[in-house]
Amino acid sequence: MKTRHILSLAAACTSFLLPLATPAASAAAAAEIAERPIAGNVTIARPDFGAELSGELNKKAIEGVTWRLTPAYDELLLPEDAAPETVTIFGAAEATQEQMAAYITRRNPSPKLNCTVADIVRYYYEEASREGIRPDIALCQALKETGFFAYGGDVVPSQNNFCGLGTTGGGVRGASFQTPQLGVRAHIQHLLAYTSKERPHAAIVDPRYSLIVQNRPDIHGSVTRWTGLNGIWAVPGKTYGQDILRLWAAAKAPDASDTALAAAEKKVRQAPDEPAGYLYRGIVAEKRGDLAQAQSDFETAIRLSGATQGALQDGAPLDYDGSASSGRAADAAARYDLAIVLTRTGDKKAAKKAYDDLLAAHPNFSAAAWYNRGLLQLESKKQKDAIADFDRALAQNPQNAPAQNARAVAKIQQKDYKAAWQDLERAAQINNADFDVLANQVVFAACVKPAPEKSKKK
Repeated sequence: MKTRHILSLAAACTSFLLPLATPAASAAAAAEIAERPIAGNVTIARPDFGAELSGELNKKAIEGVTWRLTPAYDELLLPEDAAPETVTIFGAAEATQEQMAAYITRRNPSPKLNCTVADIVRYYYEEASREGIRPDIALCQALKETGFFAYGGDVVPSQNNFCGLGTTGGGVRGASFQTPQLGVRAHIQHLLAYTSKERPHAAIVDPRYSLIVQNRPDIHGSVTRWTGLNGIWAVPGKTYGQDILRLWAAAKAPDASDTALAAAEKKVRQAPDEPAGYLYRGIVAEKRGDLAQAQSDFETAIRLSGATQGALQDGAPLDYDGSASSGRAADAAARYDLAIVLTRTGDKKAAKKAYDDLLAAHPNFSAAAWYNRGLLQLESKKQKDAIADFDRALAQNPQNAPAQNARAVAKIQQKDYKAAWQDLERAAQINNADFDVLANQVVFAACVKPAPEKSKKK
């Protein structure tokens, strides 16, 4: 097999590269390995499985496989989180340093950093605050770019490159910095090149700062909102800014503490006719494990947000664009949160209905909502409907590897194996470090019967 990229993957993956026996036995073995938890990291060569399915399938083997899917998005949203196009790059932090450190550790207990988690958070707050940029969201951009400091793509941890500076794909490493703080400073300065005409206060360490200033006068100093980075910082990156803000929403969401609950109760008492307080209290209740209270609060928020905007009374759909009134944003967030909570209660039928209502009212709300409903469709064996939902998620974000991978699984269930193989290849092109995609490709390849050897002429 040809080597496409070198990347860090679970140690279990090394087993995938061993010679395989019969297709049925290999598929079973590969599937069993794919079920194991990821532990440890090694550097291996990623196989090139090819763009087209070549060879005859062992259909009995492939029909007995359980395929890997990225779990549904499950971070609950507040109203301001549902209006991403209003969030500016300049501004003060909303999440505390303690919240950010806890969020990072919760998502990745062993980040590959050349400093402590507290240090990297402090560097972002110091460097971004000096330049007037929101430090918590800039840090979330780093979390998106590095996979919560797990890496796995072209950049390696020793580079202290937290935002992909200078990477162009195909193994190009990009810029390196002597210390983590200098890497953070370069990240902030690169944001400034997009956001401000003024030079940074600190000495410039970003090697690409002048390239933006000199070669891109059309964008230099003109990108003022995080969603303005879509298609510019990341290509095509249609939801690049929204993805960053989704991480930010999760980082600053209220927790399960008694303090958070008391604050939620106070919000509801002070403004009993406003949906925001119920949304806040619903999130706290969900984190405390009180799903019934969370469901009740989100349903109340939906009712109040509809009354606030007065636009759902005639049943007319709303085309959510992220810049609408607080009532519309609250309605979208409440419907999304309700769908997530209903899924957790096990009432999949009610959860599907909640997603139906959300996407009818706000079809452009979030690729995450389309993906989540697609998973419910897939679980109900409605592969055609699931594929339609995954396609909508991909239309909003063509770089959505989980949706492309899930589309492949749906195609496998439809026995359209050629299309499924191509979907997995596309998912690998989107994110060559996605373990679910790699595991599915390995299992799929193990189900392909080897071509018979040609007999030699005497």
